[in-house]
Amino acid sequence: MALTTLTWVLGLAFFFPVLWMALTGFKSEAEAYSDPPTLFFVPTLEQYRSVFDRGVLPYLLNSVWATLISAILVIVLATPAAYALSIKPVKRTQDVLFFFISTKMLPVAAVIVPLYVAAQQLSLADNIWTLVVLYTAMNLPIAVWMMRSFFMEVPKEMLEAARVDGATLPQMLRQVLMPVVLPGVAATALICLIFSWNEFFFAVNLTAARAATVPVFLVGFITSEGLYWAQLSAAATLASLPVILAGWAAQKQLVRGLSMGAVK
Repeated sequence: MALTTLTWVLGLAFFFPVLWMALTGFKSEAEAYSDPPTLFFVPTLEQYRSVFDRGVLPYLLNSVWATLISAILVIVLATPAAYALSIKPVKRTQDVLFFFISTKMLPVAAVIVPLYVAAQQLSLADNIWTLVVLYTAMNLPIAVWMMRSFFMEVPKEMLEAARVDGATLPQMLRQVLMPVVLPGVAATALICLIFSWNEFFFAVNLTAARAATVPVFLVGFITSEGLYWAQLSAAATLASLPVILAGWAAQKQLVRGLSMGAVK
């Protein structure tokens, strides 16, 4: 009973900032700035109308496009790599895995200047496809590591039986492996979606108007006059909804995927 109560308290404590953000989006700016905070107020949609009047839809579409396309590319590229590193390991498999994860140790600030120069030289600055490529490269190492762990949980007897039945490699991947590791693939894809959706550094430095994403749009509420707390909360709530809905829709696959191999 005590453990259950503590779990609920911790869960509510983690959820409270999100709830407060959503509630603030329905306040007026004066109520959002009030000290002490206004707990009882008449909800208004004025802040959401202001967010749409400022043109949030193109930013949302850019984020959706860059996030979905990069996630699809990551899964397509990570699947054969994870298969090779788990089902068909070679002598240098550990070195390859270390190389993959070592790319995540490089500070993003250290590569932004050459990336910016390359984008300018190739006429790819302020281009959504630049973000797609960068997000794919950013998430691919993590995806390979995650999917490799899922593939390693597949019983080798299933693959041997498929080979005996004359299945080719594409058939084994499509008809034997993928149905078994589908929850893991869903968990990997969702994590890639979250990382890409929330990415700010590349977007703010390599885009201007045409390819800017939602995180860049949110920065516009920080002005020399101060923060527009109510509008910022409304915009942040809108920006959070797609990822929250995706996580809610895939929660069963996410839990199954992240817990694969935890219980034998």
